[in-house]
Amino acid sequence: MLIQSEIYGRITKMQVKLKELELDGALFIYPIDVYYFTGTRQNASLWMPTEGEPVLLVRKSFARAKEESQLEDIRPFPSSKEFASVIPEDVTKIGMTFDVIPVQQLHFYTKLLPGRNFVDITAPYRAIRSVKSPYELEQLRQSGTSLCSVFEQVPAFLRPGMTELELAADFELRLRKAGSEGYIRMRAFNQELFQGLAVSGGGATYGFFDGAVTGKGLSNASPHGSSKDVLRENAPILIDYTGVHNGYITDMTRIFAVGRFEEDMLRAFDVSLKIQNHLQNGLKPGAVCEELFHQALAIAESSGFGSYFMGMPGEQAKFVGHGVGLELDELPIIAQGFKIPLQEGNVIAIEPKFVFPGRGVIGIENTFAVTESGGRKLTDIPDDIAYL
Repeated sequence: MLIQSEIYGRITKMQVKLKELELDGALFIYPIDVYYFTGTRQNASLWMPTEGEPVLLVRKSFARAKEESQLEDIRPFPSSKEFASVIPEDVTKIGMTFDVIPVQQLHFYTKLLPGRNFVDITAPYRAIRSVKSPYELEQLRQSGTSLCSVFEQVPAFLRPGMTELELAADFELRLRKAGSEGYIRMRAFNQELFQGLAVSGGGATYGFFDGAVTGKGLSNASPHGSSKDVLRENAPILIDYTGVHNGYITDMTRIFAVGRFEEDMLRAFDVSLKIQNHLQNGLKPGAVCEELFHQALAIAESSGFGSYFMGMPGEQAKFVGHGVGLELDELPIIAQGFKIPLQEGNVIAIEPKFVFPGRGVIGIENTFAVTESGGRKLTDIPDDIAYL
């Protein structure tokens, strides 16, 4: 359970930003946004004035919200006629996170609060979220430790002749037994995924998901993740999974092999480690995300593997690292065009990968916390290829 000082520390930061933006308050209706400020993920909306006590309005379950949240003012969600009375009449400018609010919901609240001006606060809100508190860093550390414990078990159950799906199912069974919650929340529109994937061979190299590796999946309706294809021998087997602890997500990838595989892919793996280690050293406050991306790209290109870096030729992802936290796609992003400097407390999954069309994927991924001395590894087991 989130302690009261953690909750009110987050609220204070948001209220300071609302005041800077000359807003009268903010209305949060997206579930994970509500959870961030309240500690409960019940069906609710949160009214946060620029000054004073926020009000949590709960549809269901009111009893559980009262039990879980440390807020002082928690009420049942009012009727449409009564809703406007919650927000004072002199409140005219209200912030909302437009990146995740359906048009229908915006229209709904516009009708409930006629004459009010709604303003997008997505950027400042996400910026606040991107800097993790000591409490959040501890949740992410525990998430990473638990996820690592499952990766360490893979040599005991990976065997020749398995399908991708069988390997994934065995991994997921252990992941759940380790306590992973399974909710892989993503903020971006039209993005979805399962807990992770185990893939080998050419099926690893194409799909809709905005990342380097997507997998074939099980159908046209679910074109992400493991398939029923048999794992290839003498080819890289990539296992890429998330772990979730108290809502906090860590992300990691390791390579396994039954036999050995081609020399060029082994060299590409060494390049992925070189990129990761370079970026880890650069994960310090003040480092500019775009510059780190271009440094990673330069290493990939100088190695001769630039055309395989982060995806199929023509379908390459434009990033090499992404923020994680309560969502898988948080800020900051180590990407072209992202000119924001890092801050201590950012947590980023670094994932340099090389996709060889028809042959498979090679690479690495770990989750790091930004510190004054560089990235602190939260998924701290060896990066080596495990040969079976």
